[in-house]
Amino acid sequence: MADTLEFNEIYQEVKGSMNDGRLRLSRQGVIFKNSKTGKVDNIQASELAEGVWRRVALGHGLKLLTKNGHVYKYDGFRESEFDKLSDFFKAHYRLELAEKDLCVKGWNWGTVRFGGQLLSFDIGEQPVFEIPLSNVSQCTTGKNEVTLEFHQNDDAEVSLMEVRFYVPPTQEDGVDPVEAFAQNVLSKADVIQATGDAICIFRELQCLTPRGRYDIRIYPTFLHLHGKTFDYKIPYTTVLRLFLLPHKDQRQMFFVISLDPPIKQGQTRYHFLILLFSKDEDISLTLNMNEEEVEKRFEGRLTKNMSGSLYEMVSRVMKALVNRKITVPGNFQGHSGAQCITCSYKASSGLLYPLERGFIYVHKPPVHIRFDEISFVNFARGTTTTRSFDFEIETKQGTQYTFSSIEREEYGKLFDFVNAKKLNIKNRGLKEGMKQSYDEYADSDEDQHDAYLERMKEEGKIREENANDSSDGSGEETDESFNPGEEDDDVAEEFDSNASASSSSGDGDSDRGEKKPAKKAKIVKDRKPRKKHMESKKGKDPNAPKRPMSAYMLWLNANREKIKSDHPGISITDLSKKAGELWKAMSKEKKEEWDRKAEDAKRDYEKAMKEYSVGNKSESSKMERSKKKKKKQEKQMKGKGEKKGAASKSSSSTKSSAKSMSESFKSKEFVSSDESSSAESKKEVVGRFGGGICWVLFYLIPTGIYSSR
Repeated sequence: MADTLEFNEIYQEVKGSMNDGRLRLSRQGVIFKNSKTGKVDNIQASELAEGVWRRVALGHGLKLLTKNGHVYKYDGFRESEFDKLSDFFKAHYRLELAEKDLCVKGWNWGTVRFGGQLLSFDIGEQPVFEIPLSNVSQCTTGKNEVTLEFHQNDDAEVSLMEVRFYVPPTQEDGVDPVEAFAQNVLSKADVIQATGDAICIFRELQCLTPRGRYDIRIYPTFLHLHGKTFDYKIPYTTVLRLFLLPHKDQRQMFFVISLDPPIKQGQTRYHFLILLFSKDEDISLTLNMNEEEVEKRFEGRLTKNMSGSLYEMVSRVMKALVNRKITVPGNFQGHSGAQCITCSYKASSGLLYPLERGFIYVHKPPVHIRFDEISFVNFARGTTTTRSFDFEIETKQGTQYTFSSIEREEYGKLFDFVNAKKLNIKNRGLKEGMKQSYDEYADSDEDQHDAYLERMKEEGKIREENANDSSDGSGEETDESFNPGEEDDDVAEEFDSNASASSSSGDGDSDRGEKKPAKKAKIVKDRKPRKKHMESKKGKDPNAPKRPMSAYMLWLNANREKIKSDHPGISITDLSKKAGELWKAMSKEKKEEWDRKAEDAKRDYEKAMKEYSVGNKSESSKMERSKKKKKKQEKQMKGKGEKKGAASKSSSSTKSSAKSMSESFKSKEFVSSDESSSAESKKEVVGRFGGGICWVLFYLIPTGIYSSR
């Protein structure tokens, strides 16, 4: 028989909701890992007291009862798996897997039995339904009636909120059956009752989610957030993880508490409680317990009187009460030396922390992504600028997270981190040795070493060294004085005309009265277009023979499809790299074959070029003849222009008459410019038409006609 049994797509019933996950049965016990939260339930084999197999809504289910009264329900099994499970329970746990069917008579009267943390409503010997008392949020009593209220289930569209039991009166004196019923429920229910004094109180802590300042009262089983508007009571059983994250400015600290189920305010759900602390803020704390109680309860993790940084005190108390490790950033360091990356998620800017077993983004909205739920990551080009890039994460459930506007300098550090953690990078494919080595049933925040404890030890050593240094050299000043005037005099401005030679402030004042010689404006001459340069840039002749390919390119064109078929999904860059490796590893005999083909192609090219050049010579001779004809025509036109210029002096009277004629044709709607501008326009016209007077008249007369219309 196998030592382990594994089942996928098994559902665990927790507080009215069915959580998908993986179940493993081994000699040591039963392990269930929640796919959504990553939380692991571990039941030791020695703690199992009873196993029940029965038919449920999702097929068949397994109910396990432990010796301390806890009940675990797992649904989603097939009927054929009963024999395998029954044999496994007999061989390794020495338990009989009993088959018990639920009563389906439909009666609404019966007997209530309390067993551990379970309320069972039975008809005869068969149970009708069972209620885990941890699901109960409130219990109220009336005359012969008990009302149970339940926690709201956010994942279900419809959830049960209330059940009422009618308890008939009995003849026994001194025993009230209604009160007895209610006391049995309240003893095991998840009802928060602030009995007794708080262990300690932290005043006016800054909270980012939910936003505001709150007093945090620490009780033995829950913490109480008391604000001006809202109050929240958070049981320690709902705390999944604790994070202590340094801010990028190195002056503040984030303390993040992950919650499941979340705290609620109206329709808003807060899955994370984020506190912001200043590193400079210290506190002296005294627990509201005697030293013996502190030692017995916390076993040296806390003392009655403690002092230190406020964030350190809060994290230390929470770690002791919740009994979970604190996750801190690992070995990652960004371009600026910080352990986080500035980026944007959705519409808000925040910080992304690469951890040893996942990523966490703070703060709006907070996001925690474990490595074991990541399908692949992708480095994408920024949409707005090339100075930044986007980091995309897609989970196995299909959810995609895009962290945008990451500085380009962070690319190398982040890529090396992702590569070292053996995460799949999109478009690169899953390479050999890149398979993830995570235990599918390991808790995501259970590390081999306590990184938070090591960091606290290092900070303690640094504080001791700083205290010794300050006591040894208390009379010496090491800080430099801040003299802005002296520093400014030595620095030349960026746009100074003589940046190398900087002047003092006194010289600048004395030179203010003196007049500096004005700079002469540079006269920019109109540049004539470079005809020769433009003519030299001729387009490529499409009829010209194409250059021959090298031996490597001939081989690549012939084998490109084969490489693609051998490596499906390969990118263009990877294909060229792979082709280069294959060509380099090829023997000389095979390369000689492609060298001969390249030589043949070269000879064919040279032959075609000779034929092409002979044809081009005849065309070039025709072009030269046409150019000579154009030059002769230009010379003749210049001679005619000189003759017309000599006759222009005698025709000044015709100019004035032409001017009067043009003015007579202007209408009221015609808007003319200044005389100077009109004169300039006439000069331009004369210049453009070679200076001939008949050309000017031909231009001006039609203008007047068109403008009058």
